[in-house]
Amino acid sequence: MPTLDRQNDVFVLDLGDGENRFHPDWIASVNAALDEVEKADGPRALVTAATGKFFSNGLDLEWLFAHGDQYQEYVVSVHELFARVLSLPLITVAALQGHTFAAGAMLSLAHDFRVMRADRGYWCLPEADIEIPFSRGMSALIQGRLAPQTAHEAMTTARRYAGPDALTAGIVDRAVDEDAVRRTAVEIAESMTGKAGDTLGTIKTRMYAPALELLRDRENPLG
Repeated sequence: MPTLDRQNDVFVLDLGDGENRFHPDWIASVNAALDEVEKADGPRALVTAATGKFFSNGLDLEWLFAHGDQYQEYVVSVHELFARVLSLPLITVAALQGHTFAAGAMLSLAHDFRVMRADRGYWCLPEADIEIPFSRGMSALIQGRLAPQTAHEAMTTARRYAGPDALTAGIVDRAVDEDAVRRTAVEIAESMTGKAGDTLGTIKTRMYAPALELLRDRENPLG
C-alpha cells in the first residue's frame, strides 16, 4: 500500500512495490496521503514515486470485473483522484522508475512534471489495444497535458514509449539513469516548494478547467 514520507519541504508518496493498480483501498490510501500534504502549512511540494518494476499498471480490472455493479462509482473515484492531483496547490513531480500504463500513465500526466528512467520501462496508453475507450474526462486530461500530435499518437496507437522517446515527445521532462529518477524528482520539487499556495491552485484550476469539469462530473462520468 502507498506510504508517505517527508524530506524537508518535499513530501514523497511511494505508491508501492507491486503493480500499484487502482484498487479502491489503494485509492483511499493515496487520498489519505494527499489529505496530509494539503493540510501541511508553508512551503512544500510533492513527489509521487514507486518501488519495483511498476510505477502503476492502471485500473484494477480484476476487482472491477468482480464488482460490475460498482463500475460508475469506481470510475468517479478514479476521475476524482486525477482531478485532485491535477489541481493541487503545490508543485507535483512524478518519478517514473518503472512501467507506467493506462490509468497509471494518466496519473503521471496529472502531475506538473515527470522524470522517467531512461534505460528500461515504458509509458503507454494501451486502451486502443485492450478495447477500453477513454472516458471524456480521461481524454480531456490527456489532451490537456500533451501536445496534440503526441496525444493523438499515444491514444490511437497504444505506442509504448521508452524514456528517450517519451522525452522527445514531451511526455516526460527528464529521462535519467535508474538510480537518479527519484533523486532528480526530489531536486525539481525542492526548487519550487515556495510556489505552494492558493495562487498556484487557482492558476491550475483555471488552466485545466475543461478537463476538471469533465473529471468531476459524477452524473455522467462515462459520457
